[in-house]
Formats: sequence, structure tokens, C-alpha cells
Amino acid sequence: QVRLVESGGGLAQAGGSLRRSCVASGGIFRINTMGWYRQAPDKQRELVATITRDGITKYADSVQGRFTISRDNAKSTAVYLQLTSLQPEDTADYYCRVEHQIGTGQFEYWGQGTQVTVSS
Repeated sequence: QVRLVESGGGLAQAGGSLRRSCVASGGIFRINTMGWYRQAPDKQRELVATITRDGITKYADSVQGRFTISRDNAKSTAVYLQLTSLQPEDTADYYCRVEHQIGTGQFEYWGQGTQVTVSS
């Protein structure tokens, strides 16, 4: 069982920055794609950014150029999200997600989520 622990986030003013971290632990075999998602009140959960094991990144159009995703490839068990130039529209609960591979099986795990609030 893989456990994800998130940290960071909180409150920021428009134009400010925050950093989110997500560390995986437990019976880890191979973690493939890691990513961040967010869900604003009364909205669907949406992709923010993902990063593959090879470091290939993908961003939502709304955060491209403002957010940066990275991962700790030494152990490949941590993923980070640097949020800059924050806007009130970025207010949401942010969740990390990892794809864990055991043999030919792939399983997804989600972090507990942390609220990010951006004031204008």
C-alpha cells in the first residue's frame, strides 16, 4: 500500500507564490507518472500538471508558464508543484496523484488534498 503525504499550500495574495510537496512511502515498487490536480468549489476535479518518470511534463493551459512541476528522481518518490503569479482563480483543493506499477499492474493513489486560497 502506497501512502501519499502532502504539505505546503495555504494562503497567498494574488501575484504571490506557494510550493506544494507530495511524498510517497510504503511498499513502493515503481512509480510512473506523478501529477497534481485541483478541485474548486462546485467544479469538477481538473488536471493541473503531470510529470512522467522520464521528466516529460504536461500543464493545463490555465497554469502554463506560472506553475512548475518537478520530481525527486533520485528516489522518484516525491513530486513538487511551484505555484507562482497566483490568481484568485487558482483557489481550490489541490491533490497529488501517482501511478504505481507492480509487475504488469498499475494502480493510482491520491493524496489527502490541501486547500490553496488566493486573495485578490
